[in-house]
Amino acid sequence: MNNRALIGELERQLRREPSFCTSEGVLIRNSIAEAAMELRPELLRLLLQHEELRRFFFTEVEGVRVFDKVKFLRFVNNKNFLPDSFTAYRNRIGLADATGDMLAERRQVVLSWPYKDCLLEGGQTREEARRQEIFWNETLAPDEINRLTEPKALRHFHRVTAEGEQPVEALSDEDNYIIRGNNLLALYSLRKRYAGQVRMIYIDPPYNTGGDSFGYNDTFNHSTWLTFMRNRLEVARDLLTADGSIYVQLDWNEAHYCKVLMDEIFGRDCFRNEIIWCYTGPGSPGMKQLNRKHDTILWYSRSPNKWVFNGNDIRLRSEVHAGGFKGEMSSNVSSSYTEKGKIPEDWWELFHTPEDLADEVRRLGEEQKRIDDADWFKAAVAARIKVDGVQRTGYTTEKPYKLMERLIRQGTNEGDLVLDFFAGSGTTGYVAGYLGRRYILVEQLEDTVAIMHRRFRDASPVYCEPAAANSRYMQEIGAAATAEELAAVLADIEAHGYLSWRLDTEALRATASEFAALPLAQQKALLLESLDKNMLYVPLSEAESNEFDLSEGEKALNREFYRA
Repeated sequence: MNNRALIGELERQLRREPSFCTSEGVLIRNSIAEAAMELRPELLRLLLQHEELRRFFFTEVEGVRVFDKVKFLRFVNNKNFLPDSFTAYRNRIGLADATGDMLAERRQVVLSWPYKDCLLEGGQTREEARRQEIFWNETLAPDEINRLTEPKALRHFHRVTAEGEQPVEALSDEDNYIIRGNNLLALYSLRKRYAGQVRMIYIDPPYNTGGDSFGYNDTFNHSTWLTFMRNRLEVARDLLTADGSIYVQLDWNEAHYCKVLMDEIFGRDCFRNEIIWCYTGPGSPGMKQLNRKHDTILWYSRSPNKWVFNGNDIRLRSEVHAGGFKGEMSSNVSSSYTEKGKIPEDWWELFHTPEDLADEVRRLGEEQKRIDDADWFKAAVAARIKVDGVQRTGYTTEKPYKLMERLIRQGTNEGDLVLDFFAGSGTTGYVAGYLGRRYILVEQLEDTVAIMHRRFRDASPVYCEPAAANSRYMQEIGAAATAEELAAVLADIEAHGYLSWRLDTEALRATASEFAALPLAQQKALLLESLDKNMLYVPLSEAESNEFDLSEGEKALNREFYRA
């Protein structure tokens, strides 16, 4: 059989599998190639059922037929396979990839980038401390990564009130939580307890501006951020109720890429709105482009056909005149509509009215009186609002109360659970609290959690953190300033830490003098590599073990938290 005849037979055989062609019967080259790369049974079965295709694409080795994947892919990618016309381009208009395949025929468009399938920890612990982030897939096998993301035991349960830090004796369903620690590991722990229970997630992640916590080189800056977000959004989705929603606030740096990423994770049909939050202010006189004066809030629902939207709770004062809407509004209708107000559009001004600004300042004043911190009064206003004409200090990315009020009112009801796992200074939880909602905040930066201690001392949420194991050694290794200090850390690790199973401890001791002769940076790198990354924190499954120094009270609180 010649190649032309073989092509015809192959096309006819492949059309028998619905996933290999469009509804019009046009074969999808990319789908077929992917099936070959992954050795999917549906493709192999079709080829084996046809005598000529079986003979052409399979080789018999000691009675076993072996699929020649390379030969098949060469054949499929040949320009004579699936020819469309006498030119290299389809007789249709649309978006295509570099090979000429129409994107519409692939049934979905996904965003790809380096390290997309990796797990990025994001382990910064102090605002001023930057680090090269760890892609765990470079050092751990897949099954080890699964263990890394198991729920963690929690410890240091406490409340902070005006009288200082107070111990926690018991937990209740009405408790609010502030978890200090890595938000990826916190999300996996929360999933065990709160899967399908969170009505609303709001996050204000790093914008990847080059000046925030993602200060990487240009080559990996963008892909690192995308991996970081994908890891967290995938597990966050599992926490939402069937009618829950997630709101992600970004600026022009990553908003459009995040939109495509969230289409992939949540589903394009779950996209509800692109909310534009506008703000005003002067720009540089030397600018060679238009001022960028808005943030984007991407709103996705968990379900494509069910979500909470309390439009009547967020109406705004509006002047509607008789004769509007094609003359259909009489003066009577106009006056009642004006009194009721309108549901806002998908672009929001910073403050809609002078009363909004006055209400924001009133709330700030009430908070300032409670915490006795003059700097906090300035820090609690959004970075883009002038209050007293003085350069602001404090937490620079704080969002206005009025912005958070509108989002929380429209997306939740009283008693609902709100989650923010990039909590910052805690505005999401603070507003959720005075609106009668429950909240969980996750924040990694130690200095920022200290701000929340002052801010939430009247609300008394429960604070806790993952129980550290090897993670404390990682911090000690990083902080060691001399070889002597590092040697003391190594001795502690050998006595109480958890070394990788790959490490030959006898060989390590035998080469101790050679190790000591290395530059300090190399010693640190080798020690970090020697740690068992599965034991950065105490797994929940090991919480009852006497191997760790969890108190009986902490063990009991873990059982309560996880409902064990």
